[in-house]
Amino acid sequence: MTTRSGVRVARVYEQRTPQDGARVLVDRVWPRGLTKAAADLDAWCADVAPSTALRRWYGHDPSRFEEFARRYRAELDEPDRAAALEHLRGLAAERTLTLLTATRQPEISQAAVLADLLDAQVSGD
Repeated sequence: MTTRSGVRVARVYEQRTPQDGARVLVDRVWPRGLTKAAADLDAWCADVAPSTALRRWYGHDPSRFEEFARRYRAELDEPDRAAALEHLRGLAAERTLTLLTATRQPEISQAAVLADLLDAQVSGD
């Protein structure tokens, strides 16, 4: 679990904790082997996820994370993704927000990029 000011990043397979606040899945594809009940989500925000082409190019290769983050931030300017990001921004302004992903390395995922963006926007940086 990675924690920033009011935005947390965790694996969707982890159980809800009292510190989670709103739990939002930010993956485009539903996680394998997980039922909706077991996920215990408040929302699934697939529209904020990176494009399939970007996700495949990245392949969670740590050496590509910086470039992935740059390209992903550019994708977040697209209308559907921008609207989804605005929704997350609203949730983060109201209470703690936990961004969930199925990846084994959430610290180098789209959830981590989103958490950095949301923290900077909520704190006014």
